[in-house]
Amino acid sequence: MTDVPKHIAIIPDGNRRWAKDKGLAATKGHEHSAQYDKLKALLVKAHNLGISYLSLWAFSTENWKRSEPEKTVLFRLLGEVIDNLKNEAVEENIRFRWLGRRDRVPDNLKAQLEELESLTSDCTGLGLQICFDYGGRDEILRAVNKAVKEGKEVTEKSFSALLDTADIPDPDIIIRTSGEQRVSGFMPWQATYAELYFSPKHFPDFGPDDLQEAVEKFSSRERRFGGG
Repeated sequence: MTDVPKHIAIIPDGNRRWAKDKGLAATKGHEHSAQYDKLKALLVKAHNLGISYLSLWAFSTENWKRSEPEKTVLFRLLGEVIDNLKNEAVEENIRFRWLGRRDRVPDNLKAQLEELESLTSDCTGLGLQICFDYGGRDEILRAVNKAVKEGKEVTEKSFSALLDTADIPDPDIIIRTSGEQRVSGFMPWQATYAELYFSPKHFPDFGPDDLQEAVEKFSSRERRFGGG
């Protein structure tokens, strides 16, 4: 491959449909996707492919509409993932960042996420971003409010610095699993020139080989950035 994306962002869709297809409770799809071995395999593949940043959308601002039992399971699963990452991230030189709102997440989970950010702040290897309580419009509104509060003239560069992804390059490719062909407001400012790749597989079945296939498709595309 001659052109490898620097930043891959994934919308991991289809957990509940995967579970339904197998006659299981919806939460079983989340549990399968949140297995640490699955995440680690994707991280290893991303590293081996030369990817510098990998972002995963774990919980959107709209996901608060889901049932209390399902949200409880999602919070528990993310906490378990963070605990596992804490044991390996520094050793593997993984820099972890949390993208999204910080005022609504349960206190214990917020503490876990912020602790992992702090522990890995000096790491210089693969950048792993978990988007939790994240919505593209919400992120832009929060950035606008910061700009208004500062009372300064806003440019593209200064506005980008107010976003959750301030020190992270824009995604080169956004991958969405489960066959849905939309981005649902994911990183709308940052994804202006991102390539889109839609996998028919539900996320529980999406693995390292599928990630490589997406990167190979990206490598075969010609990106002109409006230059004709």
